[in-house]
Amino acid sequence: MTRVSRAGLIVLGLLSLVDLAGPLFTDGQHPPMAIALIGAGLGLISIILVILAWRGRVAAAITLVLVRLLSALTAVPAFLVPGVPTGPMIAAGLGIGLTVVGAALVLAGLRRPALASAR
Repeated sequence: MTRVSRAGLIVLGLLSLVDLAGPLFTDGQHPPMAIALIGAGLGLISIILVILAWRGRVAAAITLVLVRLLSALTAVPAFLVPGVPTGPMIAAGLGIGLTVVGAALVLAGLRRPALASAR
């Protein structure tokens, strides 16, 4: 695991903790409790995957990126449903943005270095 990858794991791990606590901070409307519970489930799965990826399991890192992107997709309706207050929209945007950054860092750290050409 490279430093870049570990930085991405930290970002995605923090987002996972926020998702896990989501049901405690919802008013039942923004986000709806069902979405908050789905997010909490994805957060719990993500925390387990962060631990496995931190230990060097590449498959766990790739699965983590996919789960976190799925979690970010649950925030998209905040921009499509009318009547969503500004605060939850900002939180959704930050969550999506940080997910993209964390996923990019994890994936960038997984790239194998190019082989030097033989002369």
